[in-house]
Amino acid sequence: MFSDLFRSSFVLAVVLAAGATNTVSAQSVSSQTSPDPKARCNQLISYFDRYAASRGENSDGERNHTRIGARIDCDNGHPAEAVATMEKLLERKNMEIPPAPTGLAQPTSPAGTNVQR
Repeated sequence: MFSDLFRSSFVLAVVLAAGATNTVSAQSVSSQTSPDPKARCNQLISYFDRYAASRGENSDGERNHTRIGARIDCDNGHPAEAVATMEKLLERKNMEIPPAPTGLAQPTSPAGTNVQR
């Protein structure tokens, strides 16, 4: 009887420990893949600065007032609002919104396409 009680307690402890381990690992994976709002804000602003500016006279690029406001929001601790503003600005400019960084290593090119001649 004592051995059955000990065995069931041991099994329960193992199951609980496994569940706790799965929860911790799931949280660590989600924290690695969830985008940092500040990093996303900086990514979108840099993307806009790089691709929205042209060499023509009508280019706004870094002088765009919406972009300037987003930079101020991002620097003053409101990156989520800045991200939303920049995504809307990119859509209005008919620009592709880049995917959020995942924090995981991404291949730079498919295998075999980086052949030097």
